[in-house]
Parts: sequence; structure tokens; C-alpha cells
Amino acid sequence: MELIRGLINLQQQPTACVATIGNFDGVHLGHRTIIDRVLAQAKVLGIPSCVLLFEPHPKEFFMGDNCPARLTCFREKYHRLKILGIDRLVVLQFNQTMREMKAEDFVENILIERLQIKHLVVGDDFHFGHRRLGNYQLLEQMAVNQYTLEPTPSILVNNERVSSTLIRKALASNQLDKAAAMLGSRYSMTGKVGYGKQLGRTINFPTANIAIKRKKVCVSGVFLVKCHWVEKGQKVSAWGAANCGKRPTVDGKGERLEVHLLDVEAMLYGVELEVSFYAHIRNERKFAHLAELKTQIAKDINRARQLIEQF
Repeated sequence: MELIRGLINLQQQPTACVATIGNFDGVHLGHRTIIDRVLAQAKVLGIPSCVLLFEPHPKEFFMGDNCPARLTCFREKYHRLKILGIDRLVVLQFNQTMREMKAEDFVENILIERLQIKHLVVGDDFHFGHRRLGNYQLLEQMAVNQYTLEPTPSILVNNERVSSTLIRKALASNQLDKAAAMLGSRYSMTGKVGYGKQLGRTINFPTANIAIKRKKVCVSGVFLVKCHWVEKGQKVSAWGAANCGKRPTVDGKGERLEVHLLDVEAMLYGVELEVSFYAHIRNERKFAHLAELKTQIAKDINRARQLIEQF
């Protein structure tokens, strides 16, 4: 998948494309419906498929630290779109210039002139441009003799419209099965395993420590998880118990994801680990001393083993 980052690098493309625009946070079932239509039309026309998205997420630009938690960081989003088969990913920085760009200018200068869109697929609630004045009706007006336009309806799961917002709410309330149904797979986070304080080893529960590349996380507490990584060219999976949060007992700074693998010993430093969330065990809390924490971790691991039987 070709990656084009920044407006300055987005020159006029050598071929026309079939495109879609959005934030694609989570790359959930609604997003996949849009991408499926892009891929299908690109195949019919014999031209590349393209996804255009913004970094940072516009809500992060406008709301700062008060922004919603991300379902996926950019790297996770990139890999998921690549797996789905997108040919070209265009990432535009959402800054003051982009904020002030009129919707008509966005269509004319970026979509038509630079991307050379031949066909555009958008969600039924799509808005863009200065003050979000751009919408499907404007795209339809400007499409004449330039490109064809295709809307996609909302996707419903259990009579609820699939959206990143609803998935975040489900995760925040530990409704992991509901989130998985809307995502099309288990909610997961991916990152490289680094060196922590190695306190887990001192209490006989070594953990893989993963830095979370997000302003905020969607989940917090102790969970049954399944970990996936590549070892000697082969994909390996193992169950684990994970803590996601601020580690108050050890005065942790910033949010981290720590995973204790069950019945598996592996050297994971520097390895990219995908952690999928299956069941909530308990909320994160501060313990009086490490001995108390050690006792609780043993209970958490026993509970994790019991929960595996459900999956």
C-alpha cells in the first residue's frame, strides 16, 4: 500500500482512483462496508483504491486533552487498511489551514485536481470542510462531469447503528462482546514490548510492557486477553492476564498495557505484540503494598484461567 503523508507530498496522481474519506477510527464494520464498495468499484474500473484520512483526528485538534479516546492509533489503522487491500493511503495533517479550508476548495483542489477521483464512496452522515458545511449534497453538486458518487447506509448490529462513538462507550463499560460485534473482531491494541521497572519479576509475575501511543485509552482495569506475535516467521498466540491503566500501586506515570502470559515463556523485548481483549476481570485500584498486589494478581490469573473456558 502506497502511503502519502501531508498536503505538500500530495501531487497530482498519475492515475485516477476510487476513493473514500473519513477518520476510520477502529476500522469497524461500518468502515469495512465503505471500503468493500471502494475495492469493488476500483476493480470494475481497473484503477487504484484510495483512503484519505486526517491526522491528528480533528476532535484531537479541537478538543485537546478532552478529546475522546482513540480506538486505533495511526499504525494500527495503517495495517488494517493494508490488510483489507487498499492501494493508496493519503494522510493529511489536520491543522489550522485544513480547518479553514472551504468545503468547495477541498473538493476542487484535493479530490478532483490532486487525487483525480473517478468515483467517491462516503458514509451517509459524512461532513467536511470549514464549519463542517460540506456534505453529500455538496459532493453531488460538484460531481457533474467530474466523478460519480456513491452513498453507503448505516450498518446496524442488534438494531444499533455501528459507530466509533458507540464502540468507545461499550468498551468503557466493559461490554467487550458488544464492541467485538461492531468491530468485526476483538478489540485489540498493538505495540512493541519495552523494558519496564521489572517489578513483575520480583513478585514472580513477569509482564510484557507495552507503551500506549494514545492520548487516552478506551479500556481500563484487568482483563483476560489473547496475545499474538510473530516468532521465527510463524504467528504465535497465547492467553494472558493484562492490566491497562496507570498502575497506582507503583506510582505509574502515564497509561501502560502490561501483560502476563499464561503457561508460556517467551523473550518478547522489541517484539510487536497484538493484545486482544476478551473479558473484564476487575477495575484497577491502589494496594497498600506489593505483597497485597501479589496476592491479588494470583487471584486475577486464576480468574483469567476460569474465563478462558468461555471462549
